[in-house]
Amino acid sequence: MYGVDGNGTGTLAQLLTLEEVAERLKVPKSWVYERTRRRGLDRLPHLKLGKYLRFEEAEVRDYLE
Repeated sequence: MYGVDGNGTGTLAQLLTLEEVAERLKVPKSWVYERTRRRGLDRLPHLKLGKYLRFEEAEVRDYLE
């Protein structure tokens, strides 16, 4: 999520909302919620920020492969 760019300064990965993930994958929000609740390898990687779910764009892409 946090990396260092070529200038030696920190960068934050692009975080997506649940709605953005559902829209990009063309699935209902309930499908995304269900995948975050699963256990094991089939779980959609996510971050919890209080009551909010956020998703790293690269991790969502990797999940689909």
